[in-house]
Amino acid sequence: MAALNYKHLRYFWAVAKAGSIARASEQLHVTPQSISGQLSELEAALDASLFRRAGRGLELTDAGRRALGYADEIFTLGDELLDAVRERQVQTAFPFRIGIADSVPKSVTYAVVQPVLQLAEPVRVICREGRLVALLADLAVHRLDLVIADRQMPANINVKAYNHLLGSSDLTVFAAPALARSLKGTFPGCIDQAPFLMPGEGVAIRPGLERWFAANGIAPRVVGEFDDGALMKAFGQSGAGLFAAPTAIRDYVCAQYGVTAVGNIEAVVEELYAITTERRIQHPAVIAVSEAAAREVFVKSGGGSEQKTADSNRKRKRL
Repeated sequence: MAALNYKHLRYFWAVAKAGSIARASEQLHVTPQSISGQLSELEAALDASLFRRAGRGLELTDAGRRALGYADEIFTLGDELLDAVRERQVQTAFPFRIGIADSVPKSVTYAVVQPVLQLAEPVRVICREGRLVALLADLAVHRLDLVIADRQMPANINVKAYNHLLGSSDLTVFAAPALARSLKGTFPGCIDQAPFLMPGEGVAIRPGLERWFAANGIAPRVVGEFDDGALMKAFGQSGAGLFAAPTAIRDYVCAQYGVTAVGNIEAVVEELYAITTERRIQHPAVIAVSEAAAREVFVKSGGGSEQKTADSNRKRKRL
């Protein structure tokens, strides 16, 4: 198999960043025909289409998005190599690659990750969001240093990794002020037949919420389902429906989205895990994440317990 031509990869990278061959040609001072030819040769070498037409521009295919991720890292490392060879008196930040399950609230992620940037040794945080299984696959081959998830690693995933509990929180139900005023009765009965925004089926708290509704004889009118918690909160802010979020970030949610707390669901607990290849956390950036979770988010929780993934299917009593 022929070796990868990095000149072709550079042209692909430029086109992906610019959004079109025409703009990339202006930036590179190369004719569009030359760039098109280089892209064709790269696609032939990879045996995959990297772009498809989108109006007057181009958009990346799935293969193109994967290639772009590698290209970003390759050319970032190339810049670091130039710095090292030229002996620049600049302390190079070491990369810390974090995979974030797409069901984890963005505000919680920020709160636990931001302190990493305050470490004495400079760190360049690289965040990748996606489905938990895909992130764990990257963790297994050391493309990620840490995965943050709202659940333990599934027991049927053949990855040697460990779950570290960062903290847990029960839930609060929120509503825009006008919607809150329209509710009839007291909590939790006021939720019955009220418009409700549900977490998507892939979100860990979804089954617990459904069981809690059933146990309390409540049937909210589900008007939307969201994998992305930030998008769900934006809909809630507009008054589209009530929604649930961790009580640990209640003050933040109220201030950020202009909503009010309607009631507390103590029986449903949202958890946050750091999943690493270390049995005991030793990486300074992961330690910073763990400490931030205990200090900034889950203040009332008992801290980050840890356990081996092989024991992750132990029985728990929870809704």
